[in-house]
Amino acid sequence: MSLTPPKSDWYKPAEGAEKLWIGIALVWCFVMSLMMPYWHFKGKQNSQGEAYAVTAQAFQERTDQFVEDNQVGEYNGVPLVAPAPGSDVYLVAQMWSWYPVLQLQQGETYRLHVSSVDLQHGFSLQPMNMNFQIMPGYDHVLTITPTTTGEFTIVCNEFCGIGHDRMIGKIFVE
Repeated sequence: MSLTPPKSDWYKPAEGAEKLWIGIALVWCFVMSLMMPYWHFKGKQNSQGEAYAVTAQAFQERTDQFVEDNQVGEYNGVPLVAPAPGSDVYLVAQMWSWYPVLQLQQGETYRLHVSSVDLQHGFSLQPMNMNFQIMPGYDHVLTITPTTTGEFTIVCNEFCGIGHDRMIGKIFVE
């Protein structure tokens, strides 16, 4: 069976409620377009952090040194580190894990360095819904000050392979 062209009178101009809904959609598109600059500058939706080029090996070496200097225990077989307030904190995304587990202090400021050593990952801090794309070859530096105590889960929100669903990390704030 072949495709046949539509009849010559198939098109009919919008009328009645259809015009109303088209108008609502156009107005909503206009409103959302105007809101984008507002969200960027006032809504704190975009990272004001820094980013530097780095090799995967160099970032992994910095992270290993950070873990060696600050490890206070283990959490599910992953090193648990408690860095000094105001220090640089390193977090590696790698199929299919986050390394190490961080233990931070409420109200203290840290410089969080995040990078991937293999491929693109997504950093999603739950339940805060903080999201960043983590790219290999870049050291993303985020200045963070935890305001509430508790256990926060890091989820990879960029599909990274067969073990993606198990790529979960932790940040504890005391």
